[in-house]
Amino acid sequence: MHIRTILEELEEIAPPDLADEDDASRIGLVVEGEADIRTICCSVDVTPRVVQQAIDRGSTLIIAHHTPFYNPLQTIRGDDAHLLRALLGARINLYIMHTNFDRAAKGVNQTLALLLGMKKIEEMPIGVLGECQLSLPEMQERLNTPLKLYGTLTQPRTLAVVGGSGFHPELIEYAWYHGAEAFLSAELKHHVALRSPLPLLESTHYGLEAPAMRRLAKDRDWFFIESAPLCRYIG
Repeated sequence: MHIRTILEELEEIAPPDLADEDDASRIGLVVEGEADIRTICCSVDVTPRVVQQAIDRGSTLIIAHHTPFYNPLQTIRGDDAHLLRALLGARINLYIMHTNFDRAAKGVNQTLALLLGMKKIEEMPIGVLGECQLSLPEMQERLNTPLKLYGTLTQPRTLAVVGGSGFHPELIEYAWYHGAEAFLSAELKHHVALRSPLPLLESTHYGLEAPAMRRLAKDRDWFFIESAPLCRYIG
């Protein structure tokens, strides 16, 4: 299959105009490789291990959520050079869908809503708000990742969910104003927790974004490559 055919499909899945304005240059085809697409791999992040697994599978396209190149490259050396050498040497295309995939119909936040059995879902500026009938242990089991609770909460009936790093005070205020009883996201800062009008549920960045990439790969019979950072609890 030609790369142009896949690019058209990907832009239908996550239209580029859904991306944040400052994210626009970090989505789409960021590394051009071979035009003939044989095997497609999906991942949250692009690491040397992910690229090597894609090479081992004979892949000519990696679709990832996070770009490895967040800043304009003035020099190409170190980790950037190592990653580019591997991609270009194997003629692998790299396609990024970031905040546009967060907002997509089957993207990050809608997948989390489905996973948590949420109903009457409304979109927020980014993220979703809806009814959730799960207990906290059930939510943790569905997400398959640990949860931390800040505040007092037994079982939220109306839940706000923002995949990735979404604990922004403005979003929390928005969710509170629109009736949320709890707010689920990742990478919570201390001062935000202190001032929140809502109980906060903290998961991991990877744990909230991987489900959508897994779903994308499964729906299209592509390969999903895990890229979670190595972590374990002590004690």
